[in-house]
Amino acid sequence: MSQQISKTIAWGSFLLVAMLTFAWQVQAQDAKQPYPSMAPLEQYLMADRNAEIAMARSAAPEAISRDADVLVLGRHGYETAVKGKNGFVCVVERGWMSPFDGDSSVNFWNPKMRGPVCFNPPAARSILPLTYKRTEMVLAGQSKAQMIDGMKTFIKQQLPPLEPGAMSYMMSKEQYLTDDDHHNWMAHLMFYTPLMDGAVWGADLSDSPVMLNPQFRGAPEPIDVFMVPAGWWSDGTADPVTIR
Repeated sequence: MSQQISKTIAWGSFLLVAMLTFAWQVQAQDAKQPYPSMAPLEQYLMADRNAEIAMARSAAPEAISRDADVLVLGRHGYETAVKGKNGFVCVVERGWMSPFDGDSSVNFWNPKMRGPVCFNPPAARSILPLTYKRTEMVLAGQSKAQMIDGMKTFIKQQLPPLEPGAMSYMMSKEQYLTDDDHHNWMAHLMFYTPLMDGAVWGADLSDSPVMLNPQFRGAPEPIDVFMVPAGWWSDGTADPVTIR
């Protein structure tokens, strides 16, 4: 009888350890990828259209954004909410503009992500189409693998050539780019180039203000994005945050 009790206790202990180990593995996996799939569409939309317009405009100084086109995200994609006259286009990007894979992809499906960005005319013509296309595929319910294949086809057949001078402003205090405490990261400018060695820009070197964004990097979009801190937000207040 005592031998049977010992076996039962041993077996129970084994099951408990196995269950705890499995729970720990699941918890660790969830911590690495807290947003494994797309949330309901409503969580990505902003109910207040005027609030989204204001957030989009906050990406750039008022002297630029007041005369820019402004887009808002609807159930069928981005729509022009305000027609501008200076060729700039301001929009609030969502998490699916993050890299498809790698550490920076953790927020790809994060419904809290809000990235106000204002593209200059060359970027509006040659970079903004990437936002339109990714969003179109997301709203069609495609998986990441399908989206990657779709982007490759789009790049070959429809994407306009990258225009020299393409850049954008991301200077909004309202940006939400990470779940970390400092979710609005820093005010910065972005410059778009063909794929190249970041050392050409001195990117990511000690004390260099230039950073190479992992957003595209040829996976699959054949574009690099170099970021430079602006030092102040679009409303003119100082942004002392620096990343080294």
